[in-house]
Amino acid sequence: MALNGLSIIGESINDSVPSTHKLYEQKDIEGIKELAKFQDRKGAAYIDVNIGSYSPEFMAEVVRAVQCITVKPLAIDTPDFDTAHAGLDAYDPGKANGKLPILNSIAQSRSEMFDLLKKYKFIPILMVSEKDVNGVTTSNDTVEETYETARVMLSDIKKIANLPNNEVIIDVGIAPIASDMQGLTKRTIDSIAKIGNDGFFKGIHMSVGLSNFTVMLPAKTKEGLPIKSSLESAFLTLTMKNGLDMVIGSVKRKYRILDDDHPAMVCLNDVLKLDSFEILMRVQKFYT
Repeated sequence: MALNGLSIIGESINDSVPSTHKLYEQKDIEGIKELAKFQDRKGAAYIDVNIGSYSPEFMAEVVRAVQCITVKPLAIDTPDFDTAHAGLDAYDPGKANGKLPILNSIAQSRSEMFDLLKKYKFIPILMVSEKDVNGVTTSNDTVEETYETARVMLSDIKKIANLPNNEVIIDVGIAPIASDMQGLTKRTIDSIAKIGNDGFFKGIHMSVGLSNFTVMLPAKTKEGLPIKSSLESAFLTLTMKNGLDMVIGSVKRKYRILDDDHPAMVCLNDVLKLDSFEILMRVQKFYT
């Protein structure tokens, strides 16, 4: 369930999901359509389409099939140029009330994706959790590195397509909190704040793959209390006020803004002050 001001890019049509992978193996297009219908009904603003390593032709087939049963715009989700090209070519804005698709995602190491803007209109997601250094992809481990990559990539895309900020999405990256021994959660939250409060990025959209945040954690405690949705809501509580307005996530989650004394908020705020193994211990204490 989306919060006011939060758009969900429905994540279910993704080859990394075992049940969806099985549909792909069986070329079960009707099953894929049902996934799209469900996410549409549950309020997804966009429907993500990620076919993994399947062919560009299959991407085109899935895009056309999904557009037959929903007017929601799609997110073409692939790091492969040919697959992205096929998905964008198959996409019909007329079937989405004129709305542009999202292309997820463009990194500095995949700058050839920028060339697609010369032929197609779409909303790019700029992946700024990594940078290209003399042909070598390097992770951005600090807020400043993440911010500088965001500035460079936004400047570069404007030179090519002169897109307004409100037609660009920045993804600062998000790591699993259950294995975060390097303070990556703090980097993500602080990077969103730095970008969101800089006038250079005024009007920009920001997104993360929110389900990655709670991967490896149980959905609920033994008593049935929600773990994943609570921690994800705590993350949203800290970041939406600084400009995060989109997530690639589950339409099944019940997101809400939490009070400061909510156990998930207390846990997350503690994590932001801790280092190394202490982070893991604090998260484990929360869910046990």
